[in-house]
Amino acid sequence: MLALCAATLVAQRSYAEPLEVRIGYVAWAPDPGPVLSNVIPEPTDAGLRGAELAIVDNNTTGRFLKHDYQLLTASEPELSATLDAARALHADGVRLFIGNLPASALSTLSAEFGDSLLFNAGSYDDALRTTQCLPNVLHTLPSRAMLADALGQFLLSRKLKRWLLISGPTEEDQAYAAALKRAAQRYGMRIVAEKQWSFDTDLRRAAQAEVPLFTQTDEYDVVLVADERGDFGEYIPYNTWYPRPVAGTQGLTPVGWHKTIETYGAAQLQKRFEAHAGRWMNSLDFASWLAVRSIGAAVTTLNSTDADAIAALSVSDRLPMDGFKGRKLSYRTWSGQLRQPIALVQPRALVTTSPQDGFLHPGTDLDTLGYDEPESQCRIAEHLNKS
Repeated sequence: MLALCAATLVAQRSYAEPLEVRIGYVAWAPDPGPVLSNVIPEPTDAGLRGAELAIVDNNTTGRFLKHDYQLLTASEPELSATLDAARALHADGVRLFIGNLPASALSTLSAEFGDSLLFNAGSYDDALRTTQCLPNVLHTLPSRAMLADALGQFLLSRKLKRWLLISGPTEEDQAYAAALKRAAQRYGMRIVAEKQWSFDTDLRRAAQAEVPLFTQTDEYDVVLVADERGDFGEYIPYNTWYPRPVAGTQGLTPVGWHKTIETYGAAQLQKRFEAHAGRWMNSLDFASWLAVRSIGAAVTTLNSTDADAIAALSVSDRLPMDGFKGRKLSYRTWSGQLRQPIALVQPRALVTTSPQDGFLHPGTDLDTLGYDEPESQCRIAEHLNKS
């Protein structure tokens, strides 16, 4: 008992001085342009509300340690103005940032803020985890490869091996399709046909006539759709030539977070978020929440806001990180990607969670999702050790 009291007194003395933890939240998204269907748009505050809730969570614990967490926002209608606002935060001494940004903008800030730590909570881009290798960036949002592998594992377990792949015309659609093709090759699937949606038809009136003819090809077990903004994909289910399931960006969808995730205490997080934001929590919200919570866990452990120290702790196995997914979460030492299970959902139900049973890995089965260390050129931990 005396030893416990002594340890408590030491801890109290070590946290005697107040510590201000300022976190910059930088957000900008390009205008998606007109769509051909009644797509349900992403909330304009997606990501921000998750970061705000995490600040509340951090301060719940932080007030006992005299840690004061603050969220400073840099978000403007134009990208250049948003980046300038982020630069102003950096000039004011902020060194911890959450980026809900396209990959190119994130790369720009990474290069300019070499003394800072940035969390990518907005870009699914695989190149950020494989070839671009930003040394001061950690990723809380899953990559497209992680999403595709999560889906591929489930389809293999259900013996749905023949795929019809339909992709949209945008760069994002093509990137998602590339991730699906990688998963098909990885798990021994066969893409019986690959088609690109290039129609300008209003599918609200023509889906029942257009989609069956478009999907008429060699027989397939499942239709895979790559349509990230929802231009046409919502009209593929139930309209295919063969009565087959649909998966990908529509139908059965792999996501980082969804309203239907309720186990391992997630229901409590969902309720708190809905009370805070007045809507459901999505993947962008959850990625920002994870980023702020990662900072909170590191600051609590270190009693410091030093960006390099937080980065080094994050890519070690010593960061106490829980994300309501039933597994201890950790960052990959090579790419800085947060390991995490991926939910496969339909609009109103959780179907399964990957990695699926039976997919083995010498380290952790979570590394069966996305690019493993031999597949990536990145070596974030080695860079941090040198610095």
